[in-house]
Amino acid sequence: MAENKHPQQALTNEERMARGSTWLTIGNIGSRLLGAIYVMPWFYWMGTQAYQANALFNMGYNFYALFLMISTAGIPAAIGKQTAHYNSLNEYGVSRKLFKNALVVMAIFGAVMSGIMYLSSPWLAEISGGGAELVPVIRSLSVAVLVIPCMSVIRGFFQGQSDMMPYAISQIVEQVARVFYLLLATFIIMKMGSGNYEEAVVQSTFAAFIGAVASIAVLLYYMQKNRARTQALIEMSANRVKLDTRELVVETIREAIPFIIIGTGITIFKLVDQVTFVRFMQGFTTYSSAQLQKLFSIFSANPDKLTMVVIGLATSIALTGLPLITEAKTLNRQRDLAKLISNNLQLFAFVMFPATFGLIILAYPLNTLFYAPSNLGSRVLVVACVSGLFLGLYTMTSSMLQGMYENGSAILFFLIGFLVKLVTQYPLIRVFEVYGPLLSTMIGFGATVALNLWKLHKVSRFNKSFTFRRIILIFIISLIMVVLAFVTRAFLGLFFSAEGKIGSFVIIMGTALIGGASYVYLSLKVGLADKLLGSTATKLRRKLKIK
Repeated sequence: MAENKHPQQALTNEERMARGSTWLTIGNIGSRLLGAIYVMPWFYWMGTQAYQANALFNMGYNFYALFLMISTAGIPAAIGKQTAHYNSLNEYGVSRKLFKNALVVMAIFGAVMSGIMYLSSPWLAEISGGGAELVPVIRSLSVAVLVIPCMSVIRGFFQGQSDMMPYAISQIVEQVARVFYLLLATFIIMKMGSGNYEEAVVQSTFAAFIGAVASIAVLLYYMQKNRARTQALIEMSANRVKLDTRELVVETIREAIPFIIIGTGITIFKLVDQVTFVRFMQGFTTYSSAQLQKLFSIFSANPDKLTMVVIGLATSIALTGLPLITEAKTLNRQRDLAKLISNNLQLFAFVMFPATFGLIILAYPLNTLFYAPSNLGSRVLVVACVSGLFLGLYTMTSSMLQGMYENGSAILFFLIGFLVKLVTQYPLIRVFEVYGPLLSTMIGFGATVALNLWKLHKVSRFNKSFTFRRIILIFIISLIMVVLAFVTRAFLGLFFSAEGKIGSFVIIMGTALIGGASYVYLSLKVGLADKLLGSTATKLRRKLKIK
């Protein structure tokens, strides 16, 4: 009966995808932009130790990301997948039972992983070359690992219901609280207190815990707000599926393991860079430890703040598409599945191409604005942006494979890419030095992505030629945007210098405005946005009177 359907089901798959992607993009990009913007005052307040502080911060965060991925990466996706699966069968009661039991399990798991991270911090600091000063940084981050697994369960529950608004808002609130505490603590220590940059870094990383607590508060508020609707759906459940608590938890953990392996992929690649770069470079160069730490910051810590904003776009698409793909696969809707895969790939190109090309054009002023004028830094950022395309495509294609219950293939293809990364790491660092790790990452994830796409087509039989033609159209529109943006950047460069932060800011904003406006106009003019975003784009086109 129609009244038994979830409200989200009144929308088409494309509209659900567009709405979910919009909310997740707002959350992902909003939180990541905040995570990038704070760098400017933070980097400035650190003074002459800025590069060392940034390297120390990034080294700690790489280990934190690994533990966080192990303890949570599979949970939102697995909970979301399982929730979507049971909801599509009108088994909302099972979904609720799954959620409650997962909360208990993940609270225990979070405590265990937090303890392991805290106790192993001296060893982790030693293998990465961070020294004793890295130990308190890692320990301050271990506190956040204690609570974030529970937060991930709640986010996964909302994801499984294709209700991305609470997920997105919690991301933004988490980042606002984190950045507020981080900047306040850093300012007090560096400008009013001891001026010890190591102490400031420790407080900056502890801010992750503050953000997590704020995020949980937001998610609990929305759960309470939606309680009546959720209860109504549970009461109308079919109640044909009977699973005991242990079976339900084991099933979810089994689903989570592949997501954990795939979810840690980018972090594992970064840890390979962290452990090998300095050691390899010491073997055939005469750079000092301080110089190598600065180079590590230039190719790893610095670009990450900017490229991860773009990768967040791909993550939004992947998280939104997962429950829809699982639903289509569960209900054996082959045509819907093929259409979703094709639409996801097009949507990826639609958002990633202009964002990546825009970063490349603005690499020098962006590097100046966030850090300092540097030809090397801007050139490395360009390579990192191209590498980011592969990271984003890896995230999305792997997620789609898992949504189709092709977990084994997703893991195997990642391992092949990881092996390629290990094999190419030393020779590429030897030849290209600071660019080497980025190039080996690009090649490694390139191999994984190629295999993922092959498997996606084999299983879903999506229309390759149609998808390719659409992506070529998106590429052409993006190139036109690039030309207009490049001309704008050159024109503004006649009046403002990219060597200063104010001049760089004006160049970035002016170029982004013209480039973004031209891309939106062209996408609406040719009807591409309407096809990918549905009624939202159609309404915008009519409002702007674009025929």
